[in-house]
Amino acid sequence: MRKWMHVAAAAAAVMIASIATARATGEAKLTAAQSDKYGTYVADANNRTLYLFTADKQGQGGTTGKSTCYDACAQAWPPLIVQGKPQVGDKLDSALVGTIQRTDGTMQVTYGGWPLYYFVKDQGPGQVTGQDKHGFGGEWYLVSTQGKKNEASGT
Repeated sequence: MRKWMHVAAAAAAVMIASIATARATGEAKLTAAQSDKYGTYVADANNRTLYLFTADKQGQGGTTGKSTCYDACAQAWPPLIVQGKPQVGDKLDSALVGTIQRTDGTMQVTYGGWPLYYFVKDQGPGQVTGQDKHGFGGEWYLVSTQGKKNEASGT
């Protein structure tokens, strides 16, 4: 058990370092990832899975939404931060991409009006361990390429 905890901590540190590198460069590109379990969903340029949080306010009719995930929540679910305009890859709609300003002044990427987050337990590209998780006053889901909550159970 102790060995597993060290491995998990090391993997989480690598994931956080990877996210920190993306933040440092200020670049963000959204792509469409594919899973046999979950279908097509939104990921970053390195195929790291992105999630929405149901406790957030989704933007509607051109509004950008609002994040409610800060402090301990943002430690477990780091926001996708960008400087400048986020880019989109094939199979995604550039009209659904936007940004919101967080309380610390950084800009968080949105898709379909939903602020986007990583999950620290996703320890590599293509991992989807945060789907349908409950915590911090809401639920966490993959984001469909149409900008909606992907409720696929993976069974």
